[in-house]
Amino acid sequence: MKSPTMFLLAAGLVSCAVPVVADSVGRAVTLEIRTDSGRGLSFYPAANRGGNSRVYAEAVKGENYRVMVRNNLARRVGVVIAVDGRNILSGGKSWLRNNEQMYILEPYATAEYGGWRTGRDKINRFYFTEAPDSYAAAFNDESAMGVIALAAYPEVRHQPVPQYRHEYRNDQPRKSMSGAGAMAPTSPMSPGVAAESSRDSVQRDKKAEAGTGYGSEEYSPSIAVAFEPEATAYEKTFIKYEWRETLCRLGVIRIQPPQPPRNRMWDGDFAPPPPRRY
Repeated sequence: MKSPTMFLLAAGLVSCAVPVVADSVGRAVTLEIRTDSGRGLSFYPAANRGGNSRVYAEAVKGENYRVMVRNNLARRVGVVIAVDGRNILSGGKSWLRNNEQMYILEPYATAEYGGWRTGRDKINRFYFTEAPDSYAAAFNDESAMGVIALAAYPEVRHQPVPQYRHEYRNDQPRKSMSGAGAMAPTSPMSPGVAAESSRDSVQRDKKAEAGTGYGSEEYSPSIAVAFEPEATAYEKTFIKYEWRETLCRLGVIRIQPPQPPRNRMWDGDFAPPPPRRY
C-alpha cells in the first residue's frame, strides 16, 4: 500500500498559591508549552479520562507561544496536533485521527511548533488571546476552545508483516504544509474532547475564555516525507489552558488569603536583648 505524503519540518490579579506541578506532560511523546519570553507553562493535573494525559495550564494574554514536542520512542512517530480543535497544519477541524495532516518526528527527536502552517516555508504564530479573537472563532468553531491536544501515531513496522492494513480515504482534505515534524491528511478531534472542553462554554463570558490567535508570519521551512501511521494512537495528551483568574475560580490554583503588612509599632512582641558590644 502506498504511504501518504507527509511534511517534515526542518529541525529547527488574584493572589493565589501556585503549586508547581510540572512543565511537561506525556510519556512516549512529551509536550511543553513555552512562550517567547522563555517561560515554560506550569501544568496542573486534571481528572484522568480514558487513560489520556490531561492537565491545566495558565495562559498569559498576548504572549506568543510554541508547542515543544519530544519523541521518546526508538521509532518514527507522527503527531496530530490540534489547537482549539483545529489541526495546526491544515487549519481544518480535527478529531485527532490518523488520516489527518501530521508532523513526523525521528526517534528521540525534539521539535517545536510555533504557529498555524500557512505555506511550505511559513507559519503564522500562536498567541494567547480572548476566545472571540481566536483562529477557531473565525470559523465559528468553539467546540474545543482553549485545548491543545496531541495524538501520537508510531510508524507501521513492515518487518514482520503487519496483521492488518489501514486504508486511507480518498476524500483527502485540502493540501496543507508543515512546521516542525510531519503531517498526515485532515479530518475532523475526538468527539469526547470537543464535548468535554466546551461543557460550560455557553454559560461563560466568551471574553473571559482563552483562545489562540492567528499571529504574525514567521519563516519555517518544511519538507515532504512518506509516512504510514498505525491505525491507533499510542497515546493522546490534552492541555486545557485558562487565564489565571479562571484557574483560581475553578480551584486549580488555590486562592491564598492576603497577608496584612507588619506594623512596626503594633506587631512587636517583647523587648529583645541589646546587641552585643565587642
